[in-house]
Amino acid sequence: MKVLMINGSPREKGNTARALKEVAVTLAAEGIDAETVWIGKKPVRGCVACWQCMNKELGRCVFDDDVANRIVEKLPEADAFVVGAPVYYGQPNGAFMAVWQRVCVAGRKHVECKPAASIAVCRRGGSTAAYQCMNMPFEMLNCPIVTSQYWNIVFGREEGECEKDTEGMQTMRTLGRNMAWLLKNLKRGDAVPRIPQEPWLPMHFIR
Repeated sequence: MKVLMINGSPREKGNTARALKEVAVTLAAEGIDAETVWIGKKPVRGCVACWQCMNKELGRCVFDDDVANRIVEKLPEADAFVVGAPVYYGQPNGAFMAVWQRVCVAGRKHVECKPAASIAVCRRGGSTAAYQCMNMPFEMLNCPIVTSQYWNIVFGREEGECEKDTEGMQTMRTLGRNMAWLLKNLKRGDAVPRIPQEPWLPMHFIR
């Protein structure tokens, strides 16, 4: 089993990376692999709602000049996802959201119904709003949201400061164990298969 982790911070080895590592180490102790992809700090594109990724059945974004499609290519082999991002103005940082929204549209069929979790990292406030924002794509894709003993939030600004947030780091370890527990149950030979769902019935409010 494998968990794909996305480090959405412009700081490759900052507190977001450290929080993700705490989850990854816990998963490893339970026999589950984890791979982390850093989105980097080069310019990234936002979704322009062209829908070419769906209309042409490309399975990837037509904009191929940033990290988004590299993440899309890794989705099929992942059994679960953990995304982490710093909080800017009470929201996940813009670069992460720009990339992740495109990934969830272009790679939708490889994200749907897989366990997922979000981690918000902040200096002081806005973490719960950012955390909810990060979970919303998963909620639209029928993903079981993996929680912990508290909201998946870690505090810290400068590199390594999150180590002082002992409860936050414990929350990351609990998240890792909960993720492992869910994955192991889903992969059991006697696991109950997903109940067939109704076809989606989209309705626009303005007609």
